[in-house]
Amino acid sequence: MRADGPPIVATIADLTHDGVGVADVDGHKVFVADALPGERVEVALRKRRRKLQEADLVRVLEASPERVAPPCEYFGRCGGCALQHLEHAAQVRFKERIVAETLKRIGRVEPDEWLPAVASKPWHYRRRARLGVKYVAAKGKVLVGFRERAGRYIAEMRRCPVLMPPVDGLLGELADLIATTSVRERLPQIEAAVADDAAALVLRVLDEPSAADTEAFIDFGERHGIDMYWQRGGPGTVAPLAQARPLTYRLPAFGLTLEFLPMDFVQVNAGINEELVATAVRLAELQPADRVLDLYCGLGNFSLPLAQRAGELLGVEGEAGLVARAVRNAARNGIGNARFVTADLTRSDWSFYRERWDVVVLDPPRTGAEAPVAELGRSGARRIVYVSCHPATLARDAGVLVGTHGYRLRAARVFDMFPHTHHVEALALFTRD
Repeated sequence: MRADGPPIVATIADLTHDGVGVADVDGHKVFVADALPGERVEVALRKRRRKLQEADLVRVLEASPERVAPPCEYFGRCGGCALQHLEHAAQVRFKERIVAETLKRIGRVEPDEWLPAVASKPWHYRRRARLGVKYVAAKGKVLVGFRERAGRYIAEMRRCPVLMPPVDGLLGELADLIATTSVRERLPQIEAAVADDAAALVLRVLDEPSAADTEAFIDFGERHGIDMYWQRGGPGTVAPLAQARPLTYRLPAFGLTLEFLPMDFVQVNAGINEELVATAVRLAELQPADRVLDLYCGLGNFSLPLAQRAGELLGVEGEAGLVARAVRNAARNGIGNARFVTADLTRSDWSFYRERWDVVVLDPPRTGAEAPVAELGRSGARRIVYVSCHPATLARDAGVLVGTHGYRLRAARVFDMFPHTHHVEALALFTRD
C-alpha cells in the first residue's frame, strides 16, 4: 500500500474504541475516521506513522443506515466530537458494546445483568469545558474553541452546539473581544462552567491585564449573564472581575443543592449525573445503620444522597479544596452524619481501609482505583458501587474485585455522559455474600 497512490476502495468492518472505522486492505488494518461499519468507502492512504496505517475518507460509496448528516458545521475539523455522523441511538449501542468487550477482554468478567443504558439529550448538554485560545498574527484574529482533530492548532469556530447556553453561541464574539485586548497573545485558555442559575468563564492570563481589558470583559459578562474571572497563576489565583454569583446545581430527587467553584470538577452532563446518582443510591440498597465509604468523593455528589439513607458516611478525596466544599455542602443541606477527609488515594496505608464498611462507592479518575481496590477485600463491604469514566481501568479493577477478593459482578450500566464523543461513563455493582 502506497500513501502517494490513487484512492482505494475498502469496506469498513468495525469501529475502534475511539470511534474510528477499521478496514482490512490486503491483510493490513487501515483506520478511517468518519467511516462506519458496513460502509463501502473510497479512501486516500496517509503516510504510515507509529506502525498505524491511516486513511482519509474521500467519499462514501455505500452508506450505513445508521449514518446521519453531522449538524455541526465544524465537525471533522474540531476535535471535540468524533461521532456526530452516527445516529445517537447507535452511539449508545456502540458504547455499550465497548464496555462489555473491555470487561471481558481485560477483566475476564461479565455482569449477571446489563441494566438498560441511559441516553442523554444529544445537544447543549455540556456544562463544563476547557477551551483553547490562540492569537493568529497572520490572520489578525483570535481563535477560541477545541483543538483540531488532527493537529495541535485551535479549530476556528464561532459556536459549539454541545455546550450549554449561554456559552454555546458566544465563542466567536468572545474571540473578537479577546483580539482587542492587551493580553490577546497571553491568554491561552478559558474554563467554562454553567450552573443551574449562573455561568462563569475563567480567563487564564500569562501577563497582567490592563484596566481597560477588565472593563471590557465585565461588560461582556453583564451583557450575556456570565460572571468573568481572571486566573493569573495556579487554581488558587482564580478571582472574579466583579461581584459573582454562587455556582450551584440541584439533585431534585434528593432535595439537595450543591455549590461548586468555577474550576472544580463536576460531572459534565447535569441530566445524566442525576440518573447516575439515582442508580448508585438504588443499587447500594442502604440500611439505616449502614457505614458507607465514599472514595474520590469530590464535593459530595454521591456522598450527600448516600448519607441521607445511611447511618454514617466517610468521604475521601485527594483535593483539599473539594473536601472543604463537601463539608460546606453537607452543612448547607442539613446532613450531620457525613465526615470528609483529604487523602492521597494512590497510597494503600490509610487507616480507613482497616475499618469495617457495609457499602463502598468509588468514582475514580481515568486512571482507576488500583490502590483502593487492592485493599477493599478486607473492608467487609457487602456491596461496592464503582462509577467509571474509562472502561479499561474499570475492567482491570473489576478483575481484581472478582478474581482476588471474591466479589461478583452483579450488574452494569452505561451512561451516555458525552454524546457525539467516544467517551463513556459506566457503573458496576459488585456484591459478596
